Amino acid sequence: MLNIFSSLAQFERRLLQERTRAGLAAARARGRKGGRRAVSKSAPKVMMSWRMYQDKSLSINEICETLKISRATFFRYVSLAKDAV
Repeated sequence: MLNIFSSLAQFERRLLQERTRAGLAAARARGRKGGRRAVSKSAPKVMMSWRMYQDKSLSINEICETLKISRATFFRYVSLAKDAV
């Protein structure tokens, strides 16, 4: 009995994956693209985080609190800005 339920669950899962892939393909065919928009290197928060980081008067935690971003986002922005310079 357990094997039958397991097989049905696996079948349902594969159907869901197939429908999801079909929906994404249809969206791409209509010109849609998924995901978040990329942050540009010249975005105001990116440039501000780089300037504050270079100034070295504030700690990383203070910069993150000021800009209302996480540490991971801060380091991503610094990496972007460093590549732009």
